[in-house]
Amino acid sequence: MIHVTPSLVIDPADIRESFMRASGPGGQNVNKVETAVELRFNVFTAALPEDLRHRLRGLAGRLLTQSGDLVITSQRFRSQERNREDALEKLVALLRKAAFVPRKRIATRPTKASKTRRLETKSKRSEVKSMRRSKPRFDD
Repeated sequence: MIHVTPSLVIDPADIRESFMRASGPGGQNVNKVETAVELRFNVFTAALPEDLRHRLRGLAGRLLTQSGDLVITSQRFRSQERNREDALEKLVALLRKAAFVPRKRIATRPTKASKTRRLETKSKRSEVKSMRRSKPRFDD
């Protein structure tokens, strides 16, 4: 079992990995060895709480397919094992971020002092602008 948070674990059987050739530098090795990893984790079939699943859908964005697969690729490293670890770390980081429950904001009213401060600054600003508008008068 993979521990995401103290209360959330995921089953490694829910994760599917496929390997492909990586792009970028690597010399002759890049054309022969499949070091890039594509990790797939189905959000709908995995044993996840419903609220976490909903937040994960919002966070995943384009990484989530129509069928509910969360697709994470990694090709940063030259070895397949390091890329597997990197892809798994990305998945765990995304699940941890989705596991965080944001606090609900409690709507509050502005204080009377803040209202008066706002109105005073508005009136001062209005006075400055009205002085700019008035035409200068020259008394001879």
